[in-house]
Amino acid sequence: MKVLAHRGYHALARENTLAAFEAAQRLGVDGIETDVRLSADGKVVILHDRVTPAGRVVSSLTHREIEADCGHAVPLLIEILDAMPSLLWNLEIKQAEAWPAAARVIRPFQQSRRLLVSSFRHDVVVQCAADLEVDCALLMAVRPLDVAPMIAACAAWPRIQGIVWDYGILDAGVVAAVTALGWKNYAYGAQTADEHAHCGRLGLSGLITDYPQRAGVGL
Repeated sequence: MKVLAHRGYHALARENTLAAFEAAQRLGVDGIETDVRLSADGKVVILHDRVTPAGRVVSSLTHREIEADCGHAVPLLIEILDAMPSLLWNLEIKQAEAWPAAARVIRPFQQSRRLLVSSFRHDVVVQCAADLEVDCALLMAVRPLDVAPMIAACAAWPRIQGIVWDYGILDAGVVAAVTALGWKNYAYGAQTADEHAHCGRLGLSGLITDYPQRAGVGL
C-alpha cells in the first residue's frame, strides 16, 4: 500500500506549501495528495479551500491576491511538478473550471511523472481521461449500492482505473467488488493507528493520510 501525505506533511509546515511537500519527501512517503484551483489571472494554484481566510473566493482573485489573503506563498502546479519529480502526485481538481489550464500544465509531465488525477467532479475525471495519458480516479464520499454500473459507465475511458474513498464509508465488501472489476482502491481520512492498519489489511493500493507515521513511514 502506497502512503501519500495529505496536502504534504503539515505537522512540520503549513499544508499545501512547498515546505510541507519537502517535509513529506524527507519523511519518506511514496507520494503527496494536493489540491488544484484556478486563480482569476489564469494561474493553476495549489490550495484546498474555495474561500481565502479573508473571506474572498479564490477564483475571483489573482495569484498575488490569494497569497496576500493567505499570508504565505501559494505554490503553482508547475512549481511542484518541477520540484519533486520522484514522487507520486495525486492531483485533486477542486473546480471544473480549473481543468483546461491544469491539463496544459500537466501535459508535458505525463510521461515523466507519476500522476493520479482525481475529483469529486466525475465529469472532470472523464475529461482528464480523454485529454491526457495519466491515471485517473473517482473521488467518492458516498457508498453506492453497486459499484458495477459506475465502473461500466467508465469503460470508454480506460485511464479511469480507481476510486478514492472516504474512510468513513469504506468496507471490505466494496473494496473486493472494485478489485474484482479490475480497478484500484484508495482511501483518505483514516485517523487512528488502528484505522491505518485496517487500510493495510483491506489491500488498498494507496492511503492518503495526515499521519504517515501511523502507516509505518519514517519509523
